[in-house]
Amino acid sequence: NPKPLDQDAQRTGAAQEAVNGIRRASKAMTEQEARQILGISEKTSWEEIVKKYDTMFEKNAKSGSFYLQSKVHRAKECLESIYHDKPDIMN
Repeated sequence: NPKPLDQDAQRTGAAQEAVNGIRRASKAMTEQEARQILGISEKTSWEEIVKKYDTMFEKNAKSGSFYLQSKVHRAKECLESIYHDKPDIMN
């Protein structure tokens, strides 16, 4: 049988994990935000998205803006996950 202190520690750990999960979820990029960052619409083809990503990623690599480069990369990742669920629109 766990002792009362052990039970408290387990509850505290579970609560902290829940808070961490909420924080991670709140930082997740939305499709709308990803499209705004890349400057694209819902009708933009996957090929155009990749071109836009490559251009913006390289531009920010040259200017040394790791923050903007990260945002551009996360935007592409977000859209990849959406487009991956709909393979017909990736072609």
